[in-house]
Amino acid sequence: MRSLILIDSFAQIFRGYFAVRVLTSHDGTPTNAVFAMAKFLLKLHADYPADTFDGAFVFDLGKPAHRLELAPDYKANRPPAPPDLTAQIPIVRDLIRAFGWPLFEQQAWEADDLISALTNAFPEREIRIISADKDLAQLINARVAMLVPSRTGTGFELRDEAAVLEKFGVPPSGIIDYLALVGDTADNIPGIEGVGPKTAARLISECGSIDAILANPAAVASENLRRKLVDGAEHLRRNQALVRLLREPPAGADWSDAMLARTAPDFRRIRELAARLDLNSIIRDVEKIAPETAFDDASDDLFAASAPAAAEKPEKPAEKAPEKPASDQLEFDF
Repeated sequence: MRSLILIDSFAQIFRGYFAVRVLTSHDGTPTNAVFAMAKFLLKLHADYPADTFDGAFVFDLGKPAHRLELAPDYKANRPPAPPDLTAQIPIVRDLIRAFGWPLFEQQAWEADDLISALTNAFPEREIRIISADKDLAQLINARVAMLVPSRTGTGFELRDEAAVLEKFGVPPSGIIDYLALVGDTADNIPGIEGVGPKTAARLISECGSIDAILANPAAVASENLRRKLVDGAEHLRRNQALVRLLREPPAGADWSDAMLARTAPDFRRIRELAARLDLNSIIRDVEKIAPETAFDDASDDLFAASAPAAAEKPEKPAEKAPEKPASDQLEFDF
């Protein structure tokens, strides 16, 4: 049975957008996010080839009603996506398809929930999730692990059950309660005042869960902390519901193995996109790995038409390039 690679698409797009300096093509089209995604797709092609791994790029498509009902301000703290990023999204989607990856999305579903439901819908598959999102750690088990993009940008760090415990101080089964206690600033979910990561991990380690704490508050030694937890019981229940990922497919969905089947990259289409955007280093990378027959029907005139005077040179923007946010979840609102 072939393994699945599931990519949290927007998380990867945002990461690339901030990681690469401002780039534009000769006609002024912004290309930094496209360039970063092309490099990422080339790495996936090398490390997780289509003849061995299936999978999909999973996209957010609106906010889920059940979370907005619980918290109308859910994710309300996110700024709108910059126009230069919005302009690149259709090109990025086209590029992903050209590399042979299915795109997976569902109206009013977040990517995290779709990834969660997919891990549940294909229990016989080994699954690797490419994301740095803490929420997804609740899905990790002997069959499911995360591949967290390294901060150096050179590869992935495996986040399995042992790595979750080492990083957060709780096992995957404790992640929902851990995040309910500490909150999640990226999603505008406030935690319990004064409860940080170490305190949350200690509470879960000593008491087992939020349910156990609320059932027996006396187990919490600190009177001040005990009062905060008891007084915040309703808030904690709400946070648990916000953080808990959906496990069942959307109503009426008929999911099959075929929808996660990858195809071989369309190297001609990839080179066409790269040429149109003056991404000459991507063209060179593609030509190194493509079969000799990949461009037999391609017209040289197509690529000569681009004729960039200075490919992949950063423009001199009138405004300062966007700064990387403090959060490790680089997210905007679309």
